[in-house]
Amino acid sequence: MDRDKVAGTVTGPLGGLPQRTGRHYAFPLATASIFLSIANGGIGVILKLFLQDQGATPLVIGAVSSVNAAGVLLGSLIWGHCSDRSARRPILFITVLGTMAAIGTLISLPLATIALGSSFVRAFMRLGFSTVTMAIISGASVSARRGKNLSYVTSAQSMGFAIGSIAAGFVLEQLGYRGGFVVMTCLPVIGLLFLFALPREPAPVVPSRRSPWKLALSSGLADLYLSTILRQMAIIGAFSLLVVYMAENGISARYIGIVTAFNTGTQVLALILFGRLADRLGRRRIFMLGFALSAIAPCIFVLSTHIVVMMLGYTAFGMSFSSLYIGSTAHIGDRIPADRQGSMLGLYETCRGAGGVLGPLVAGAITPLVGFRGMFVTMGSIAALGFLLMAFRQVIARRRRN
Repeated sequence: MDRDKVAGTVTGPLGGLPQRTGRHYAFPLATASIFLSIANGGIGVILKLFLQDQGATPLVIGAVSSVNAAGVLLGSLIWGHCSDRSARRPILFITVLGTMAAIGTLISLPLATIALGSSFVRAFMRLGFSTVTMAIISGASVSARRGKNLSYVTSAQSMGFAIGSIAAGFVLEQLGYRGGFVVMTCLPVIGLLFLFALPREPAPVVPSRRSPWKLALSSGLADLYLSTILRQMAIIGAFSLLVVYMAENGISARYIGIVTAFNTGTQVLALILFGRLADRLGRRRIFMLGFALSAIAPCIFVLSTHIVVMMLGYTAFGMSFSSLYIGSTAHIGDRIPADRQGSMLGLYETCRGAGGVLGPLVAGAITPLVGFRGMFVTMGSIAALGFLLMAFRQVIARRRRN
């Protein structure tokens, strides 16, 4: 039997969650995630267009993605640690309120430096909400349903980002930048209300003191974490300038929002599909597909500047993320003790953040030299290295077993 296929045994309650399954937490967390993600998805489009109108360079605009990734990097280190050692519901409230405050600073139409600081705080808070949510669901799920349960929340997040991306262009055209920032600031309030429906938690279990990287090495996850860094460099690097690329090729703000929504819109159904496939076919097959698609997706934008090709590229991004993320997080949940899942999911986000910091800087630096299309090919090549690393590690593991 494939060792990556799941057995259906209970891994134990994370943080002492009492006799509840992942489904008990799915509805309030998924619903809150939708509204929070609408705000984050919408602000991502509006802010980059705002900076472009202010005359910011591609390097500065690309830095939005870098500071977002830096917020994810720092947030993953802090929130993952906190989620294993303290009650989680207060953390969820703090992160939603922090997101509102970060977006609210943009209402004054500030300078680029303040806008970048706002992006950092927003990403830091968003990561906290996501990490704690995933830890709750993963720890409360039996192995045979972990992928499926995780897919409910991740699909809700993607749905929110898709709605936010689509709505951003329309809101911007009707209300302008200031009005758009006001709307996105208010949306998380709705999500905040659903958090009151979460069951109360007992005192958290004191986790072991082994460092996350030592635990990653001993559980055979180091190659996954390292490959994830390369993958994120490629994808976030390409993402960081795609809005500008479309704007320079004459695509209006309204249609930019629609096109970018194909990424997260694809994820809504793809995450649920891959969640079920990960439970049935094994985690590794699913996340390896994600690594392969990540190498292909950036190169699609080299083919043409037609809006249909842009939609196809964003759809490929959505498929690559869905298969990679749901397969990886379920795989981590299978291999890690219940009392360390917050920290190890946080370490996974740390790797995603590290790649996300480097990718936009590389993309912004090389685009003036090789053009947008050369940048997309470079990003695809970096993603291919991540796939090859995972494939090589798998070959070595098979030889050792034989």
